[in-house]
Amino acid sequence: MMASFISMSSLTFHIPFHGTPPLSPPPSLCATPFLPLLKKRRGVREFKLLRVNCLSDQSEDAAESKLETPSPSMIRDDYPENTAFKWCAALGGLGFLETSYLTYLKFTNSEAFCPVGGTTCTTILNSDFSAVFGVPLPLIGMLAYGLVATLSLQLGAKGRLLNIERSNALMVLSGTTTAMGVASAYFLYILSTKFAGESCLYCLSSIALSFSLFFITLKSLGSQEIQKTVGLQFCIASLVVFALSRSYNAAEPISTRLSETEIPYFATEVKTKSSPLSLSLARHLHSIGAKLYGAFWCSHCFEQKEMFGREAAKLLDYVECFPDGVKEGTKMAEACTEVKIEGFPTWVINGQVLSGEKDFSELAQLSGTKLEDISQSK
Repeated sequence: MMASFISMSSLTFHIPFHGTPPLSPPPSLCATPFLPLLKKRRGVREFKLLRVNCLSDQSEDAAESKLETPSPSMIRDDYPENTAFKWCAALGGLGFLETSYLTYLKFTNSEAFCPVGGTTCTTILNSDFSAVFGVPLPLIGMLAYGLVATLSLQLGAKGRLLNIERSNALMVLSGTTTAMGVASAYFLYILSTKFAGESCLYCLSSIALSFSLFFITLKSLGSQEIQKTVGLQFCIASLVVFALSRSYNAAEPISTRLSETEIPYFATEVKTKSSPLSLSLARHLHSIGAKLYGAFWCSHCFEQKEMFGREAAKLLDYVECFPDGVKEGTKMAEACTEVKIEGFPTWVINGQVLSGEKDFSELAQLSGTKLEDISQSK
């Protein structure tokens, strides 16, 4: 490393001189490695050469560039935040695509493709828990994921895609991911209690995405920002739990929901013709003691019977839960309350209580056989 100090050289020489010295100090100390120093002694001009060590041009440029380079702490402080927003944008986009697909299925009444869990995905996605106050849950998720992805892109690029300030965008992002995380925890509880033994790949994927977005956003805010928004997050979490509880509790106790409604009992007639396959499946379900619980006013129960057809539906062990109609103070039949039915239709197959409509392949699987085997034995 070159030092910028001047040292006296041991080089000393004497030059006889008369008049004006021929040498003059250079304009720059760095122009020459030696600087003449005049000294008069006994009529003789004595020159002592001072050796000058100085920075080269390249060293000066390096020093300037070193001063202009941002400190490592500046880079580290900004890097994790941008990375967090990139992750949020990516996960939000993935969730938006998933919920868009589920919203399409919901509005077209199509069956979901589920590589894991068979047709239980369709059962869960069409259950009473698939909507909040009548609004399809996938549609709500699509809007939430889209908002998270858009805000994350804005914060990562430090732009104003939605024409909101950065502080406001951070607050909205934090509130949205908090609501999604709390809702996902609630839905995870529903899956483990109301759909025990069943799985839905789309539901679990959405829950994992929501949890990830919540924790990534929480980490990117930092402790100081979290302290500022903890009150808002608590209010949002409480509001989400209250709204979901109100929505699902309204659909849970069937007898309570119908206590103020009076519906006289009426018989429903199945008009479709049974196929050989439906007849074979109905006989198999009857042989293993499988039962179908329903209500005369339930449209899904009627559709389940229509799927089997007129002849096969008569072979099913069907239990009517409201044989005397519905009026004030009506309770479900004791056979239904013992099973703890929470929705119609409900199948009880090999000890499993399963809510919702089931197709032939799922019924065969739940009954311990394959649809191909039943079709061959018809």
